[in-house]
Amino acid sequence: MIEHRMVDVNGIRLHIAEQGEGPLVVLLHGFPESWHSWHRQFGPLAGAGFRVVAPDQRGYGRSDHPEDVQAYTIFHLVGDVVGLIQALGEESAYVVGHDWGAPVAWHTALLRPDVVRAVAGLSAPPPFRGPRPPLAAMQERFGGRFYWNYFDRPGVADAEFARDTRTALRKFLYAASGDAPGAGQGKPPLVDPERGWLADLPDPGTLPDWFTEDDLDALTESFSRGFTGALNWYRNLDRNWELTAPWQGAVVSRPALYVYGDRDSVPAFPGTPELIARLPDLMPSLWRPPLELAGCGHWTQQERPDEVNAALIEFLRAVS
Repeated sequence: MIEHRMVDVNGIRLHIAEQGEGPLVVLLHGFPESWHSWHRQFGPLAGAGFRVVAPDQRGYGRSDHPEDVQAYTIFHLVGDVVGLIQALGEESAYVVGHDWGAPVAWHTALLRPDVVRAVAGLSAPPPFRGPRPPLAAMQERFGGRFYWNYFDRPGVADAEFARDTRTALRKFLYAASGDAPGAGQGKPPLVDPERGWLADLPDPGTLPDWFTEDDLDALTESFSRGFTGALNWYRNLDRNWELTAPWQGAVVSRPALYVYGDRDSVPAFPGTPELIARLPDLMPSLWRPPLELAGCGHWTQQERPDEVNAALIEFLRAVS
């Protein structure tokens, strides 16, 4: 059974879900999600002999939501993972992340390879620091319509998503899934700043099989405190670029796995397809070539749980 508790970590309190015994596997969710996005991984990974822990990351769910925007830099997020591993009585762990959780996982392996036994990222590929601050680059390229820039506007997306949280989450998850019309066509997610993010998103008549009404209930409840903490992650993108200057050109050295869907818009971001194609040459630690899941959208471990579970278990056993 999955158990829940609060843990003091890095000056804040994190809510965690945990199950199983054995080597520690930390699962990091993305936006707009919670620990629950991994609920289909707990049983299989625990059954394979691992201790599985998934936190609500800072700014999400039952974990603390610091008010200061600058409390959400990549250093804070990596610090939470390192602190969590130590608070759980371990010296190291396997770290797996999806969406925003993937950059946190990749950077934990990059900055603290001594505490990461191996790392896996879903959807978002390994970090290679670009030549310009990302928010500024996207502002120039797309005239402020890229969704990162929309999320960067204080209080705007926060209010839009909070007006009807359940509808916002339903539309958001469906629109980025492999089931949505036009998924996988490589179109960048652009937003009309005046109309908002949700105005042009399709609203499914029925939810896809992989995302039930119970899943939507759990996700909606986790955002009962609003979206500001979660959106503050985006508001630190340029700050993160500044902070990680010392790691320019550095490569993740721990054993690594990258998994993505062929109908996911994130691997189609400008420059990302070329990066993915070069990953086997850029990262000698990559355990196998990037695993592409046919027909899968952005919510990798939820849309394709059996394939993701099999890939993770094979990887974790192989690098143990």
